[in-house]
Amino acid sequence: MGRQGSGHPDDRLVAGLHPVRELLRAGRALRSIAIADGRDQTDVVADIIALAADAGVPVATRPRRELDDAAGSLVHQGVVAWGPPFPHLGLSALSDLVERIEGPALLVALDGVTDPHNVGSIARTTEAVGGHALIVPARRAAGVTPAAEKAAAGALAHLPVAKVPNLAQALKALSEQGLWSVGLEAEAPEPITSCRVLTDPLVLVVGSEGAGLARLSRVTCDVLAHLPMRGRVGSLNASVAAGIALYEVHWRRQVS
Repeated sequence: MGRQGSGHPDDRLVAGLHPVRELLRAGRALRSIAIADGRDQTDVVADIIALAADAGVPVATRPRRELDDAAGSLVHQGVVAWGPPFPHLGLSALSDLVERIEGPALLVALDGVTDPHNVGSIARTTEAVGGHALIVPARRAAGVTPAAEKAAAGALAHLPVAKVPNLAQALKALSEQGLWSVGLEAEAPEPITSCRVLTDPLVLVVGSEGAGLARLSRVTCDVLAHLPMRGRVGSLNASVAAGIALYEVHWRRQVS
């Protein structure tokens, strides 16, 4: 079967129960779905089959070894799908999206995050707290890969993702639309718990796993804030740090 099981050489592979089901729920385009022969007929599998039928997406039962070959190292849970390349927004489309948001916008920008599992985990938390979009650089960073979609557990079916050529310029453009940019920086003097702009429209900027924020991002952000820590470990995983910060934003907006 191979990675291009749909017959379209540019198609992306999506592995796992929840990523596939959420794409169908969201009305995202899929070309075909394969379910492993002998896969238990759980409620989620039944949902996938029913949603695929409604959407006119063909579903085939295939030997599990073929799904293993297609998914590679990804844990596919007996379900693999193929669809068109992930539909990224450009900066202009992101700007239009921001104009349509009711209430304070919440975007998350990833500055050089290279682990697709972190991309997926951050997307999952962003969607969970009602965030409106994820922003990723076009170069020197992980994008929406099959591993990211698997880690996002379906969140990327619902969360718009903008791919921008220059993150600092994107932050400046969003600033002109009234969004604050808050960068997570371990050495920043202000804790995020004291940050006054979290209830305003904002972009939370998360740095790379090793180096943190790039210099241009650091100087472009309106506010730099750290996560208060009392233990001996000096830093947190990028997705964990993003999750803590996002829930601080979420909590602040709930009580404001």
